[in-house]
Parts: sequence; structure tokens; C-alpha cells
Amino acid sequence: MTDATHERVSELLARSHRLGADPRNTNYAGGNTSAKGTDTDPVTGQDIELMWVKGSGGDLGTLTAGGLAALRLDRLRALTGVYPGVDREDEMVAAFDYCLHGKGGAAPSIDTAMHGLVEAAHVDHLHPDSGIALACAADGEALTKECFGNQVVWVPWRRPGFQLGLDIAAVKAANPAAIGCILGGHGITAWGDTSEECERNSLHIIRTAEAFLEERGKAEPFGPVLDGYGPLPEAERKARAAALAPVVRGLASTDRPQVGHFTDADVVLDFLARAEHPRLAALGTSCPDHFLRTKVRPLVLDLPAGAPLEEAVARLKELHAAYREDYRAYYERHADADSPAMRGADPAIVLVPGVGMFSFGKDKQTARVAGEFYVNAINVMRGAEAVSSYAPIEESEKFRIEYWELEEAKLRRIPAPKPLATRVALVTGAGSGIGKAIAHRLVAEGACVVVADLNAEGAAAVAEELGGPDKAVAVTVDVTSEEQIADAFAAASLAFGGVDLVVNNAGISISKPLLETTAKDWDLQHDIMARGSFLVSREAARVMTAQGFGGDIVYIASKNGVFAGPNNIAYGATKADQAHQVRLLAAELGEHGIRVNGVNPDGVVRGSGIFAGGWGAKRAAVYGVEEEKLGEFYAQRTLLKREVLPEHVAGAVFALTGGDLSHTTGLHVPVDAGVAAAFLR
Repeated sequence: MTDATHERVSELLARSHRLGADPRNTNYAGGNTSAKGTDTDPVTGQDIELMWVKGSGGDLGTLTAGGLAALRLDRLRALTGVYPGVDREDEMVAAFDYCLHGKGGAAPSIDTAMHGLVEAAHVDHLHPDSGIALACAADGEALTKECFGNQVVWVPWRRPGFQLGLDIAAVKAANPAAIGCILGGHGITAWGDTSEECERNSLHIIRTAEAFLEERGKAEPFGPVLDGYGPLPEAERKARAAALAPVVRGLASTDRPQVGHFTDADVVLDFLARAEHPRLAALGTSCPDHFLRTKVRPLVLDLPAGAPLEEAVARLKELHAAYREDYRAYYERHADADSPAMRGADPAIVLVPGVGMFSFGKDKQTARVAGEFYVNAINVMRGAEAVSSYAPIEESEKFRIEYWELEEAKLRRIPAPKPLATRVALVTGAGSGIGKAIAHRLVAEGACVVVADLNAEGAAAVAEELGGPDKAVAVTVDVTSEEQIADAFAAASLAFGGVDLVVNNAGISISKPLLETTAKDWDLQHDIMARGSFLVSREAARVMTAQGFGGDIVYIASKNGVFAGPNNIAYGATKADQAHQVRLLAAELGEHGIRVNGVNPDGVVRGSGIFAGGWGAKRAAVYGVEEEKLGEFYAQRTLLKREVLPEHVAGAVFALTGGDLSHTTGLHVPVDAGVAAAFLR
């Protein structure tokens, strides 16, 4: 790559990052940018014209050089001579591969023709709410003319593809004064001779449309506030959302498990409070990027905010059944013999007046982004209704894109999910030691994790290590407190939609002979481990039964629940209590599909919070060894002569919950390197 080429690519990336950083300009992973220039052909040594364009699936705000596709312009433009027509335009996507230059880079997207066929050195295609509002207005063409004059040209709706690229190229050629166009039902495209000019033109279209909608639009495009549909007070709203989340997640997971996201942003609450929200929500979203992530329309609860919780739950179940029937009918209306199979009939967006929006996806990021896209859709509806009326593209066109073979091919390229994908785990005592190792293993295997710990700072640090809010959240919880446990599960429901994997790991240990063990010592250890595990499991069972698709509860018990060690009456007894809780709950919760199992570690010295907190010194004194050699001592008394680490306990938790032991419950797995006296009989 020559210095000039490197500069051109760097310039393109910088422009992309600036545009993608502002949600007013485009949505996440939406739109694409390009730049044209010359480089040296490594075979002939001659100059060749190239185009660098954002590839399929990338995001402008985080685009890297590896996310660009580099294509030879002579070959790309030559495709116009073999273009078989709009009925076969999908074949052109495969032809783009024969236009690629060099090794590596991203796969060319469907919008490649839009960039390559337009005679401009730089092109931006974006999905701003203001631009889509004009694009989805009933009289969008006239409004575009009123807003921009001859500076921006209207292009009627056409599905993204080669023909749309030809259409835009023709529009630009016929309108030399134009800086861009509004694409009906879709978004905007702008161009320029320099990167700076192209970016300036893009922003001019976006900001001019914003100002036009603000100045020209009516004050309350969604109508008056409906009596009883306004937002509940914040505390009540959060509590209602936390109670509904597991139910809604269970409904949205009827076809396949989903992770949830919740927002009570003002824009959502205001939309749901207004008289026109049922009509507009039923019309569905329009921009292809929107409905590919939100489905054609949301599920909307048709009850006021203050309806009794039981009534809301019952109505949501009725509406969900109707939604599934409607979606199947939509599929059957438009599918033909070549259509992909129906992917699932559950909603991706669930709207609850007075409370907010639940969105769902295969992971937290997908669920969150789906919600962000529906906020975009609300903004689009507001803009269109302010100056005209909202008129999305026809349902048949939505189906053509949702079940487009090119979209199906993109789905096939997605890597297989990890074993714990879509699982939401809550791990107590996860701010350090064994709990921290378990949290790390669960996230590595695809789960979202709620890091629960009495130490707020430690929990927050672990959640940050795990990747932040799309992977893990921290909650401060004393497992002896029913209120704090309920709050922790409520936080999990608001963050991820519910919980379906719970690890009872929080613990403490005091090593004393019987005559030195006080009632306070006994009560403290039983309160944290026996009582705490019971309280956590009880709340877990409430959430899991509300979700309705089973779950896992795992107890980190101990070899000491089986083996009678010296000077250990309180700890050993409470671990035996936990061990029997496993059996009791496995028997009781099996009818709900909830599996309850245990792990019995021993001698976990390195990395253990309990051993570092004084337990190690006391156990070393009992056995007459130096504390720093305690792990080695424990290892030598095992059958395998191996030291047990927190990661080994985490591995057992994964083995019990990762899918291969799907028919196992009531089991205790020893992780002690082999202690014959602790063999289960």
C-alpha cells in the first residue's frame, strides 16, 4: 500500500468514526462509507483505480482497515454490462468477489454498487432518524423538495441492491447540482469530491432535515396523553419492570432462548403514553436496518400503567399467543417455495405503557441494539407524523428483506453459539476467589453474569474485567438479607431479562475446636452459607418458574460436608446443610425443569478469598505446616497429588451447566484431586 493509499484509507476511517459516533447520523452497524483512489497493481506495476468501502456487518463508529472491502473499479463498473436485470440482481453480490483487490478485508456488502457506480470520489450512505422520517412520510417526495429544493433528490423505494446503485448513479448524473438524495423508506446517500466535502454534505442533509421537522412539524405528533397511560413513578416503574421481565423473557423465548434488555427512556415512555401509539406501532418499522432487528412490529400491552400485575401478566400471555398467530400468517401470506423457513414467531420488542420497552436477542448486545433501533423507529414516526403521516414500506417488501436469501446467507456465516450463549447467571461471592473464577468461565462460555458480592468494589472490578454491561453487571448483596437478595435478582432481570443459572458460592469459614466455637461463630457461618443459599435458591426458583424454561442452581459445597475434619464443627455442619439442600431442591424443583447440583471442592488455597482471610493460617496450624505450603500439603494427601485451583471448581460448574449433563440433577461432583475419605457413598 502506497503512502497516498494509506492516507486515503486513514481519512476514510476517520470520517466513518466521526459519523458513526453520533446516533443522530446513523444507527449501530447501519450505513456505509467509501473512498476511491489509485494504487499500484503489484502484478503489472501500473496504477489502478480502487474503491475502499465498509464491508458487510461492520459498524462505522468502530470500523478498522480490516473491516473495509477493497475493489477494482474497472471490474466493478464492468458488471453493468452483464447485469441480468432487477429480477436477478441478487446474483451480483457473488460477482463482487471477482472485483476484490488483494488479500484479506471484509466481504462486500449489498450496498457496494451504490458506492461504486456513483461518479464521486467519496460516498456516504447513512440511516439518520431525520432523513428516514422524510423517507417514510406519506408525501416524502414533496417534503424533500420543500426542505432541500434541488440540492437533494428523491429516489423512490427500492430494495438495496445493484439496481438501487444504478438508480442513484442516474439521479446524480441528471442532477449535477445535487449533493445527495433521500431514499424512500430507507435513508440518505451523499457524495463529494473530497472526504471533507462528502462528510459536510452528509451532515448538511441530516441537520437540515432535523431543523425542517422541528420548525415545520406540529407540537404533539403522537396525540394527547391517554388517561392512565403516563409513566409510573420511577421506583414503582422499576419494580413493575423487574417483576414483568422474567415473564416477558419466557414468552419471547418460546422458539429459542433469548437475552433481554430493558429501557424506560423518556422517548419510549412518552410514545406509549400518547393516543396514537397503538396505530403507529401496528404499522411497524420501515428502514431495513430497523425491522431486521425489531421484526416487522412490536408486541404492545393494551392496558393502562396501573393495571394489576396479575392482569398484565395474563394479558401479555394472550397477546403473545395472538402475536405468534399473526406472525405465522404474515409469513404464509408472502412466502414462496424458495423462501427460507420461518425463523421464529416471537416478538423482539415488547412495549408496556407506563413501564418501558423490553427487547430481545441472541446476546445482550443484540438485545440492546434492537431496543436502540426501536427508539430510532419512534423518532422516525414522530418526525413523519409531525409534517405528514407515517407511511412505511409495504408489508410484502418487508418480508422480501426479512427473508431475503442474502440475509439468510449472512446468518449462515455467523459462528456457532458458545455452549452457554443466552444463559444469564448470578454468582454469589463472585468478587474474588472461586466465585470470580466461576464468573470468568461462564462469560468465556457465552453467558451473561451478575457478579454478586458483599464487597461492592470487588464486584465492580470483576464485572469490568468480564467486559462491562453487555457481559456482566455488579450487584452488592449480603446473602443474609432477603431484601438485598430480591434486589439483586431484580437488577439481574432489568439487566438481562431474568436469571437461569445460579451459583451459591458466597461463604465464610472459622476454624475452631468445639469448645472454642461460639454461638456467634455457628450462627454467622450458618447465616451466610446455609440460610444464604436457601434464600438465594428460593428467589432463583421464583424467577425461573416465572420464565418457564427451567434452569440450573449449583451449590459450591465442600469436601467437609462429607468428611469429618478436625476443629471444623460450624463450617462442616453448614456445608452438610448445603449438601442436603441440593438433594431436597433437586427433588422439589425438577417438575419445573430446574436442575440442582453441587460441587465439593477441597484444598483450594491459591486464589481463595476464604484462605486469604485467615482460614489458611488456622488450617495450617491444625496440620502443623507453614501457611505458604498448605496447598502443597493438601495436594500430597490426595490420590492424584495435584493442587486444586479456583479454575478447577469453575470447570466443574461449567460441566454441570454446559449441556452435556442435561439429564443430571441432585449430583455432587468432588473437585478435591481424590480424597478417599470424602468419597460419596
